[in-house]
Amino acid sequence: MDIVTGKILKRNGWPDGRIIGIAKDAAAHLLETGLDRDSVLARLSAVRADPGSFLADASLAELARECLRVSQPREASPAELRGEALRYPIWGRENIDDQSLAQMDNAMRLPISVAGALMPDAHVGYGLPIGGVLATDNAVIPYAVGVDIACRMRLSLYEVSPHLLGQKPALFENALLTQTAFGMGAEWKGNRRASHSVLDDSAWDATRLLQSLHDNAAKQLGTSGTGNHFVEWGSFRLQEPLFGLHPGEYLALLSHSGSRSVGFKIADRYSKLAIEKHPHLDKSVRHLAWLSLDSEEGQEYWLSMELAGRFASANHFIIHRRVAEAVGLKEAAVVENHHNFAWRERLPDGHEVIVHRKGATPAGAGVLGVIPGSMGDAGYLVRGLGVAESLQSASHGAGRMMSRKAALNSIAKSARDAYLKERGVTLLGGGLDESPQAYKPIDTVIAAQHDLVEVIGKFTPRIVRMADDAGDF
Repeated sequence: MDIVTGKILKRNGWPDGRIIGIAKDAAAHLLETGLDRDSVLARLSAVRADPGSFLADASLAELARECLRVSQPREASPAELRGEALRYPIWGRENIDDQSLAQMDNAMRLPISVAGALMPDAHVGYGLPIGGVLATDNAVIPYAVGVDIACRMRLSLYEVSPHLLGQKPALFENALLTQTAFGMGAEWKGNRRASHSVLDDSAWDATRLLQSLHDNAAKQLGTSGTGNHFVEWGSFRLQEPLFGLHPGEYLALLSHSGSRSVGFKIADRYSKLAIEKHPHLDKSVRHLAWLSLDSEEGQEYWLSMELAGRFASANHFIIHRRVAEAVGLKEAAVVENHHNFAWRERLPDGHEVIVHRKGATPAGAGVLGVIPGSMGDAGYLVRGLGVAESLQSASHGAGRMMSRKAALNSIAKSARDAYLKERGVTLLGGGLDESPQAYKPIDTVIAAQHDLVEVIGKFTPRIVRMADDAGDF
């Protein structure tokens, strides 16, 4: 019978200490599953090489955590900022406020920053401006991902004429009113709760926080939040063949939302933890505190962020399926993308970095993405051109021209409604803080990044569903 002893583990490079006992226990469990000794040793070596990948593995999570603790550098991370910000390119500078530029400058002074870029929809955010793209060295910044982790877009196309919206408006409006749920506490109850494989994801058991969020996830699956979250019917003009569809006009459904309270609570927990870990970080960048990816906390956040991403994707899937079924349609093509997330990517020189896109769309060569306008303006399906200087990114929308508070104080309901009526848009819900007049002109923003993406389709909203209450200030 195969056994794995402490001596065998040491011969395979395992260090002395508590970790040997944990590795022996893990090896014994693996042997009981029928693996031979060589396979077990290979499995243990895989955990040591990439412990973060095993935090959700019930039999190897304890060993993975100990590997992270043992390998974590003992010296404190540098807290001193660079004297000058690293240089970074800006798209659409003439429409970006000075405060957003100051936030990006501060981000580029962080000792972990490697490169950055600012998109034309940029406006002030927490820590990193919305529209900010930041590449860091082996560290993740929770606030540079954002509080709505994996906020994303989904566009579904249907092989029917958009004229149906005018012929049967009540049918399509009712589908949005009955098959979506909006608001901070929005949830489905009883038999309205959705079923999806994301709820069976093993990552929910990886941390106590994720365990505590599973019930909320089940309640909120298939729901949307407040502010600029929406689900809307519209017409879509495809400019070139795609997914087997010919150029032409199609009925389309477009949605924008994220990971709901799951993402918010992950962001809240790890943002505070990052700040605690950098008590001497200058106050001007305290919201840009980071977690090393060599640390247990950093790996926990990364695993949690990726789970939130899968949950957000499932949210959109459920919303689109339910709304489409309510009108008897089946999608012919789908495009979706995150824009509040972090990715492992490589710079042209081969350096692996963590690219944070806070309100920015991935725009690698050939990568499809959706850049929406406001409730009353067009959105665009784009194909990335893979521009290295932008960290292969583009804007995530039009970007705010007014704060929510300023919009509420200056835009009359009559003015908003007149804007929508002129464009043939029916609004179901929607706060004045989301009025089209509060946003930059989407066509100006798209033109400012013509070298980053090419437009291959245009979405025109017709029936828009949003939360009745205003978003956060």
